[in-house]
Formats: sequence, C-alpha cells, structure tokens
Amino acid sequence: MFEVLLSHIQNKVAITDEQKNQVQAFFTLKKLRKKQYLLQEGEICKCLSFVSKGLLKSYFLDEKGNEHINMFAFEGWWISDFNSFIHQEKSVLNIDAIEETEVLMITLDDYEKMMLEIPVMDRYFRILYQNSLVTKDHRLIVSNSYTAEEKYLQLAQKNPDMIKRVPHNLIASYLGLAPETVSRIRKKNLLNNT
Repeated sequence: MFEVLLSHIQNKVAITDEQKNQVQAFFTLKKLRKKQYLLQEGEICKCLSFVSKGLLKSYFLDEKGNEHINMFAFEGWWISDFNSFIHQEKSVLNIDAIEETEVLMITLDDYEKMMLEIPVMDRYFRILYQNSLVTKDHRLIVSNSYTAEEKYLQLAQKNPDMIKRVPHNLIASYLGLAPETVSRIRKKNLLNNT
C-alpha cells in the first residue's frame, strides 16, 4: 500500500527505513469507486492525497455546468485543492475518480507535524512545489501560445499514458479544446503515422 509513496519520496530525497516507518504512520488509506468524489466544490479540503493506485481528475464547473479540468493525478501524483487544504477554506474544485482508485491521505495537522518530526519531508515537499510551479508556468505558456494540434501533440509526447488512459473528451477539457477538435487531430495523426 505504501510502496508507491515511499518510492516516490526516495526518488527525490534520501530517507532512512526508520523515517519511512514514521511517514507511514501519518497517512490513512481511502478507496474510491469510479466516479466517486474525493472532494466536492464547497467542501473544505481536509486532506492532501497521494495516488497509490488509479486515476483522478481535478476540475471546476462553469455557470453552464461544463467541466474545466485542472489536472489529472495518476499513480505517484499528489492531488488536492491546495488553497482549501492550506487555508481551510471552501474548495472551488471537484476531485473524482476516473478509475477505481486508492489514495493515501494526510490531514493538515499531520502534514505540519510530519514536517517538524521528519525534516527530510520538508525538503521533499519543497522539491515537489518547485516542480509544480515550473509545470504550471509551462502549461500556461502552452495554453496561451500553442495551436490546438501543438497542444495535443505535446501532451501525447510528454504523457503517452495520459492519452491511453484518459477518455478523449476529458483530454479535450484539460487542453481547453472541443472534443471534436481532439478527435480530428487524433485521426489526422493516426493517418500520418500509418
């Protein structure tokens, strides 16, 4: 249950076996069925969640009820409405399972306590947050300056598993494109690659 989390941590920072055992004590396991919510808009995000198995999406709904996907979280990814989690304010995001999913959850109090008791975890999260900022900056640039085809092709190149596992209408929402546009681009590229 903790193998994916501990491996993820170990890939970023050096951690002892004793520290691994300490880390595990701060988390609880939650299993989600397909389409089950981890968090709904208006709730306070009580936990930061690590995906040990499965796939989640984070999104908001516009006034017409259309989903605008913020991110996908696969095995080895963290997910939350971070503003809601840190400030304990109502969430503006929904998070639900695309596949049957297992997450390891940590409360804000335990998150803070873990950082104090296991200082290497502070470094681990700092590395994650730095990487996250770089990724968000890049996504903003891509969103504002790439053509629809360039957006899709870059996503397919950088995240081939996403293209295989995520339904295409959800990929379209993530890229800010119409589902028909994604279908047209996919069809064109399949023809070009045969």
